[in-house]
Amino acid sequence: MDTNARVARAPVSGVAARLVTAFVMAIMLSGCSDTPPVAAPQSSSPAPSATETSPPPTTPPPPQTPVPAQPRLASEPAQVADDLVTDEQTLHDPSSAPEARRAAARRQQAAYRVIGRHPEWDAVARPRIPQPLLRAYDLNIEARRHLDALLTGEAKDTLPAWRIEAPRPAEELLAHYRDSEAASGVGWNYLAAVNLIETRSGSIAGTSTAGAQGPMQFLPSTFAAYGEGGDIHAPRDSIMAAGRYLAANGFVADPDHALYRYNNSDHYVQAVKSYAAVLAADPAAFHGYHDWEVYYRTTAGDVLLPIGYARTSTIPVTEYLASHPQ
Repeated sequence: MDTNARVARAPVSGVAARLVTAFVMAIMLSGCSDTPPVAAPQSSSPAPSATETSPPPTTPPPPQTPVPAQPRLASEPAQVADDLVTDEQTLHDPSSAPEARRAAARRQQAAYRVIGRHPEWDAVARPRIPQPLLRAYDLNIEARRHLDALLTGEAKDTLPAWRIEAPRPAEELLAHYRDSEAASGVGWNYLAAVNLIETRSGSIAGTSTAGAQGPMQFLPSTFAAYGEGGDIHAPRDSIMAAGRYLAANGFVADPDHALYRYNNSDHYVQAVKSYAAVLAADPAAFHGYHDWEVYYRTTAGDVLLPIGYARTSTIPVTEYLASHPQ
């Protein structure tokens, strides 16, 4: 997810939630003198001139400003909505280049986050969404607000001892979700939604505060009961176990009850259902979600933890922000 609560209450726990100060590197340059010597040495050949001995003057390179981690959004809600529509169109265009799709997905995620946190923008933003996109828009905003409602504790002044890595390829994960659906009767879209919320589709490698582990955030004791001897950290084994667990808790007859058993929160249940509904109506939306990133809620704001972030112990957020502008 993108909250730092990793919110599991029962057998599983959720994940993680972003802002920073920019820093500028100072480049120190030393000059050289072209003043001629007071007296030329006696020699049969002419003394070399200052021009011959001094390196040519150089133009100092411009200071390098680090690229901010988070995508930049417009400040006005109407423009945020218009840009979101453009990014949604990019994500739905099969001819879009992978780089363009990834950039669009990053902005899409950021836009849903900011709109979700500003209900007062609804009257301006929502009317700008075209009808074909409106249902997915509403569901994404609804999911965002339910996830934010889970953040009942105080923001952290440290960043977690996690490793952030690229999720497994989208088609590979989709195959695992569908295999789990075939074996358990739990819809692939629900499994994808749980995976998205729990560890951002497997991007987060780390143990939650409740002790949950792996891409689907199982407590080891629960995984032992449903993992059939698999590896709690392996995407396929974890996804298959999630299907078994939800099925054992009556998913087919009562999905809400089964999801609540996965994480004892009505907000969690509604967030999973919202993302699952988006995927049911438009399976291609998974590719956008697959490129979403990990945000972590701190006393300095929401910090994006990029792929490659790796800590074996917590780190003060101010220390991290000093070299990782957001």
